[in-house]
This record gives sequence, C-alpha cells and structure tokens, in this order.
Amino acid sequence: MTHSLHRSGDIESQKKDFNWFMYQTKGVNDKNIKPKALEFIAAAEAVGSENWGDVKTGPITQYSVEEIKERISDKSRIRGVFTRREQVVEFLKRIKEKDLGQSVVITGVLSEVLPACEEAGVTPHSINYSLGVWGKKDNLPDDVTLSITTMCGHHMIPPKFVKHIMEQVEKGRLTAEQGAIKLANFCYCGIFNQVRCADIIQKNIKK
Repeated sequence: MTHSLHRSGDIESQKKDFNWFMYQTKGVNDKNIKPKALEFIAAAEAVGSENWGDVKTGPITQYSVEEIKERISDKSRIRGVFTRREQVVEFLKRIKEKDLGQSVVITGVLSEVLPACEEAGVTPHSINYSLGVWGKKDNLPDDVTLSITTMCGHHMIPPKFVKHIMEQVEKGRLTAEQGAIKLANFCYCGIFNQVRCADIIQKNIKK
C-alpha cells in the first residue's frame, strides 16, 4: 500500500522489514469482513508476525489481541509486520490456501519480496515503487531519524520524540526494545517494525 512504500535507511536493515495487508474493495468484497480478517490474523500469528493491528483500534504493542479482534468491523484494515522473508513465504502460502477473496499486499525490498512470491507460488498482480523524496530535503530530519519515522506511513511519530527516546536509551532509562515499543504505539496501522527500530536505536546511540 502506498503509505508503506517510503521506508528508508540502510538497505540491509530494510531487508528485515516487510509489511502485510488485507484489503477489501468498496462495493465488491467489503461485507462480512470479520471472519476473513480473523483468518488473516491467524495466518500472520502462525508465522510469528512481530506487530499487527487494525487502524480502527490500534496495534498489538498497545492493545490486547482479544480487544483488537473483538472490535473488527467491515471498516477494519488489518496490517502487520514480518522481519524475515521465510515468514512472508509461509504467510502467502497459507493465505493462498485459504482463498478468502481479499486482496493481499506485501511491502518490502523487491529483491526479497519477488523471490518470496515465487517461492510461495503467487504472482503479483501489480507493483508500486517509491521514487524517493523530492523537494526541499534540507528541511527533513537526519537519515537515522527518518529510518524510524518512515516506518509509520502516516507519519504519526514525531522526529523530536525519536530523539527523546534515543536520549533515554543512552542514559539507561529505557532499553532499546522498550523505546521501540513506545514509538510503535503511535502507529495505529500496526506496520511499525519495533524489532528493526530497536536495532537502529542500539546501533546509533552514543555508547
């Protein structure tokens, strides 16, 4: 989905960052969503999705799985995160077998995603590319901050809060993992990769 395309940072780090989505089309397959969404969630959980959520409630880093599932409606958008290509392959295999009639979107580095699709036996219907950032880039935060804030496609994570969290980790008041969860809670879609975030924080704080 387009709001997940602009993740930035070190390419090797991005190779450990995949998003999955279940999408319905208005007037086509947008009724009786909950049972289908639960099947998607079951497949994602079976392969260890590190984060996921419903934008109508929030992510599992902040809300219980039971609460999110209970509140799923026809307006829900189910999205999540994987950190390994093997998860993507197994997830796609499971969803293909379920044949739920919903659109499946995978976002990630194409050199990882396309082989995963081939291994899972699925052919992409279409591919969207990010063409990078245009305009007055001097106004943007530094690259490390952007590698974290761009993991929330709606840009709900303030760059200054990223700096604050990194300072807290530097001072030993938070672990990198605890800081990453605090940042992930701002991304209601559930596509923020807190595992990758913790790694970025750990590598870029003053030792």
